Amino acid sequence: MEPAQAAQELGSQGQVRDDPQRQHGQEGRRGNGKIIQELEAIFRGAGWNVIKVIWGDSWDPLLAEDKDGKLVKRMGEVVDGQYQKYTVEGGAYIREHFFGVDEDLLKMVENMTDEQLSKMRRGGHDPEKVYAAYNAAVNHKGSPTVILAKTIKGYGLGESGEGKNITHQQKKLNEEEMKEFRSRFGIPISDEQIAKMPFFKPDENDAEMKYLKERREALGGFVPSRKTDIRPIKAPPESIFEEFYEGTDGREVSSTMVFVRILTKLLKDKEIGKYIVPIVPDEARTFGMESLFRQIGIYAHTGQLYEPVDHDQVMYYREDIKGQILEEGINEAGAYSSWIAAATSYKNHGIHMIPFYIYYSMFGFQRIGDLAWAGADMRSRGFLLGGTAGRTTLNGEGLQHQDGHSHVQASTIPNCVSYDPTYAYELAVIIQDGLKRMYQDFEDIFYYITVMNENYQHPPMPDMAEEGILKGMYLLKAGGKKKLKVKLLGAGTILREVIAAGELLKQDFGVTSDVWSVTSFNELRRDGLDVQRWNMLHPKKKPKTSYVTSSLLGADCPVIASTDYMKIYADQIREFIPGRYVVLGTDGFGRSDTRAKLRKFFEVDRFYITVAALKALADDGLIPVSKVAQAIKKYDIDPEKPNPVTV
Repeated sequence: MEPAQAAQELGSQGQVRDDPQRQHGQEGRRGNGKIIQELEAIFRGAGWNVIKVIWGDSWDPLLAEDKDGKLVKRMGEVVDGQYQKYTVEGGAYIREHFFGVDEDLLKMVENMTDEQLSKMRRGGHDPEKVYAAYNAAVNHKGSPTVILAKTIKGYGLGESGEGKNITHQQKKLNEEEMKEFRSRFGIPISDEQIAKMPFFKPDENDAEMKYLKERREALGGFVPSRKTDIRPIKAPPESIFEEFYEGTDGREVSSTMVFVRILTKLLKDKEIGKYIVPIVPDEARTFGMESLFRQIGIYAHTGQLYEPVDHDQVMYYREDIKGQILEEGINEAGAYSSWIAAATSYKNHGIHMIPFYIYYSMFGFQRIGDLAWAGADMRSRGFLLGGTAGRTTLNGEGLQHQDGHSHVQASTIPNCVSYDPTYAYELAVIIQDGLKRMYQDFEDIFYYITVMNENYQHPPMPDMAEEGILKGMYLLKAGGKKKLKVKLLGAGTILREVIAAGELLKQDFGVTSDVWSVTSFNELRRDGLDVQRWNMLHPKKKPKTSYVTSSLLGADCPVIASTDYMKIYADQIREFIPGRYVVLGTDGFGRSDTRAKLRKFFEVDRFYITVAALKALADDGLIPVSKVAQAIKKYDIDPEKPNPVTV
């Protein structure tokens, strides 16, 4: 059938001519109705042009014979579940239960065999009908078009699964089923060859192969394809980051503000500035990014068509056709999709873009987890910034915003490199390393970095700290060599509570402490597992030691880890810790209160850290348990207070 002839099957409203009468059928399960009719109603109601491809060409002679409309009526009254039954049961069942309800219908198919009846195609399996529908769609003007095609699940699989509600794990056909499939689709494989299940590829000179290659050439080549001639982006000079290595000189700022300052400087860099894509789904002003409105503008393909309410302010909301910020509104899925587009532009367009997507961390992986996994699978390269991160850093907004698990979720994605830095120099080192690894060295990774909105002073970077920052931990403060000693690990905003706990231990109980800043428990675990695997596969060679283990070897004393995340986040490195290991974290729901009260509630403040350290020393027999009881009383801790995870 020629396309023009096949297109005549379509009515003036884009409806297939032999479409059955519409039925409501929306009560009960889907099998009790006609889903194609429901979809048509939705799309037509929204102003779309609807084309339905329901019946294949084998039904055309019967419809031509249907002078009184009995066949069309019968088509309309049968629901989807029954049509599925016809597919499974075969020709004799179709003859009896579909056509057999009326003598005239039964007479229509008296010259057809049961096998012919069972092979009558639905419209979605008829190439000419589908082509005609597409031809009508591309030539329609004035509204979008949707094609609704009726198909059969497992079409062509015959007894092994056609039209059946079988398990998704159905993977193989037996020899008879393979023969049926071969015959149904006219594949030139003999009965003798069929048992070997050979792969069939048409000859290069066959019309099918020539057509496929012509179409692929017209479409720009084969897919999937990846650009390989990508120019690396040279990592920005050290001078951009030097101010962050020096600390904030007594000024109190949040790590979020530090990030915005780093981003602002990168945007001004002549080498990489034009490639940077800042993305914000919401709350740009909360993140302190309003200065970028004036500097680089918000992208709008039509420019700004209105005068913003804050037009008289220095940092007014400015949309521009040349804008660089993507401001997606309250649409995390859309914003993340924009991030993926920028993060994969290197392989799709041969141009590296550097997306920085900042959002409330609570609205990150748990809200767009499938997209994050898809982005990882597509080898995205870029930065995700979880703003106002941690369970206790954003006081007053409770369950809605308080994040205690995003780093746990980040750990599930193999090529996601995640960090929870506390200080400006840590953030600067991590971002600089990410730029180098992704855009200069072409590593297929992406970064998740949490930043907080709590203001505090940022010290200068200690000597030789850079390697440890990137590996996941470094010694921030040595405690000396006294007999009573603990090692305190802290991350994010809780690192400052850990430092304070170290002072309390020394001042009130004569216990010294080494304080370690842990920038990534996830990276520490990956290193530990990698070393563990190497040792297993190289039993005759000298065993390697994980970075965690080698860092903490030495003084035999307890190790106490405290974070603003669930205990499992820090607990994941337990097997690599030499000696006793105690973990504090923020298991439970978020709640609205001050930071101090939230940290007391979740038992991660300086007082609970001190008590945990003393209890670990007592368990090792180094101090009497009375010292622990003394601390509980001294710091006004209620031993009978409910477990936070139960409240």
